[in-house]
This record gives sequence, C-alpha cells and structure tokens, in this order.
Amino acid sequence: MEADELLVLVADGDQKAFEELYGMVSGPVFGLVRRVVRDPAQSEEVTQEVLLELWRSAGRFDPRRGSALAWVLTVAHRRAVDRVRSARAAGERDRREARRAHHPAYDQVSEEVEAGLEREWVRRCLDRLTALQRQSVTLAYYDGYTYREVAERLSLPLGTVKTRMRDGLGRLRDCLGGAA
Repeated sequence: MEADELLVLVADGDQKAFEELYGMVSGPVFGLVRRVVRDPAQSEEVTQEVLLELWRSAGRFDPRRGSALAWVLTVAHRRAVDRVRSARAAGERDRREARRAHHPAYDQVSEEVEAGLEREWVRRCLDRLTALQRQSVTLAYYDGYTYREVAERLSLPLGTVKTRMRDGLGRLRDCLGGAA
C-alpha cells in the first residue's frame, strides 16, 4: 500500500495501517527532525511526537493537496522548528532571569562611600606631613616617579629624597594606623 492510502486508513483508526505507515515514514521523519534539531535525544522525542500526532490527526490529511509523505514531513518540520524555537526562548528566558537576579557580592554604594572616606583620611594625613615630605610622597606615589626622578625634579640629592620619603611614609603609617 501507498502512504496516501495508509494515512486514509489511519484516519479511520486502523492500527495495522498505522504500523505499516510508521515503518514507512519513521526514518525520513527522524532524518528531517535530526537535521533541524541536531540533538539526538531531542530528535527522537520530536519524532515520537510527530508520529503520535499522525495517529491523532490523520483525518486532516487531504490527498488532493499533496502526497502523504509530503504532509508527514511538513508536520515533522513544523514540530522540529517549534522545538528549536522553544529551546532558544527558554534559554533566553534563563539568561534574562540570571541577569535580573544577579546581585553584586558587595554593596556598591557602601563601597564607594568607604573608598571616599579612606581618600579623605589619606588627604588629612598627607596634610600633617611637612611640605617637603608631602611633595616627595606625592611625586612618588601619585605621579609614579622613582626616587631618582623625584630627586631630579626637586633638584635635591637622592639621599635627601630617600630620607624625606622614609620619614613621610612613617608619619603616614602612624596617622593611617588610627583609620584601621
């Protein structure tokens, strides 16, 4: 029997005709679904859904509009595309939810306030240094100069700059020790 005839019999509830139709179309249906869905397990599941749909909706087949195989493969293609779209939509929903649920591991506002307070504390401690110590520390730590470059910029001997830096950093450490 041809697939067209079998599908008409399946529409009347003929189980033997469905078994024969199943054997005839299950391979092409799986092949088409596998090309669209790609995942083997998902492809098997969609193929079973398509074949179950054939059993339930065989009465909708109209032989005047085309062959049974073309109709079956159209049903399979639509079902496979629906599965791919559904999977993509679910993945996108999961990604949106993950982005929405993402909370930083810290409170950004409190971190910014704390950083501002620390900067203010450092400024106050820098103000307690002598002008020469503050100038040396600022050039080295804020402007990134080496001790030798600080000495050249200030036209001072390297030993003098090192002494100012050591004394200035010691005073900063003592001052900032109260901040901890």
